[in-house]
Amino acid sequence: MLIRKLFRFENTHRVRGCSTRRCSHSIHGHSYKTELLLEAHALDNGQMVYDFGLLKNNVRDLIDAFDHAVSLWSGDDPDYLATMRKHSERWILLPVSPSAEQLSRILFRLVDTLLRHTAMANGEADVQLHSVIVHETESGYAQCFREDACNPRMGLIELSDIAFSATITRSWQDIELFENLKQYDRIFLRQSRNHDPEKKILMTRNISKTCTES
Repeated sequence: MLIRKLFRFENTHRVRGCSTRRCSHSIHGHSYKTELLLEAHALDNGQMVYDFGLLKNNVRDLIDAFDHAVSLWSGDDPDYLATMRKHSERWILLPVSPSAEQLSRILFRLVDTLLRHTAMANGEADVQLHSVIVHETESGYAQCFREDACNPRMGLIELSDIAFSATITRSWQDIELFENLKQYDRIFLRQSRNHDPEKKILMTRNISKTCTES
């Protein structure tokens, strides 16, 4: 079974190398809609795949980080990057260009890492992130599945290559959230390269048994 949670944020970027000049050479913004689709083949103690209320904490903080922020590609012109970081308190530096396709991959990696290392305390079974949809416009969106998130032909994404401005991280409920995620990701990647079984490291979080709708 699939469930869906919708988030919204305003973000600005420029997408180097794209076919449309106004998109590749001019800073512009979008009113994004992001859908998280979670999948499970069993239900928890509340007969739910996953309580929507649980997505209002760390998951929402990760997605809200992109709101009223500028998304930057680390491979862009150094002068442009320095200027944008100087004149904007809210910025995110990414290892890939901030197209809708790559934003869906970035968000998949962030949310998936968080969910994989979250202690499930209400009978949640095999719940996992199925896909992430990023609507850049009313008529256009990109959808990232698990095989896309780790596809080297689309560009490798390691969380250690992502940077959030201090203004963004200070607004989170857990200011160590991203540092913990980067640590989990480094261990996961190291074990994957060594072909070792993945070792679960649980991020503790209070999980309410109250059925809270979005």
